[in-house]
Amino acid sequence: MNQRSGFTILEVVLAMGILVIGMTVIISLLTFGAAMTRTASLRTAAASASEAVMADLAETLFPLDETGFVGEPNKIEARQLAGAPQVVYSATSMRNPDNHREYRVDVEMSWETSGQKRSKKFTTILLREVPFGERMRREFIEGSVSPPEAGVRNAEELTKK
Repeated sequence: MNQRSGFTILEVVLAMGILVIGMTVIISLLTFGAAMTRTASLRTAAASASEAVMADLAETLFPLDETGFVGEPNKIEARQLAGAPQVVYSATSMRNPDNHREYRVDVEMSWETSGQKRSKKFTTILLREVPFGERMRREFIEGSVSPPEAGVRNAEELTKK
């Protein structure tokens, strides 16, 4: 009796097919994971940029006059974001007629990625005030605010203007 031991060509082809299918599944999972990682990274960068814009607006939107009172909001056009020079934003504000301390601020952020210019708009509400830290920075570093009673004028003074 002549018995041969080994694999038939059919068994080898079947094993190779199973191997190819398994490798295809693994590679597709890796590319899917890479795409999810990139999406998460981009969303994190966008959230950080939005937070940086809000911090910049809180510090620079409202000027202080020489007496230390908060003035009308500045119009911001195509300002580069500190720490992210590829991000540029503009902001326009409108006073709330029911509350003179509230301003609706429309912000448009734009940036360039992969050779395409992209932009995103959002709206927020800011109070007509300069944060304590920024007020102290302006007073001690720039020397622009001196009275300790500096603040926002009351509603009657605002309506007289």
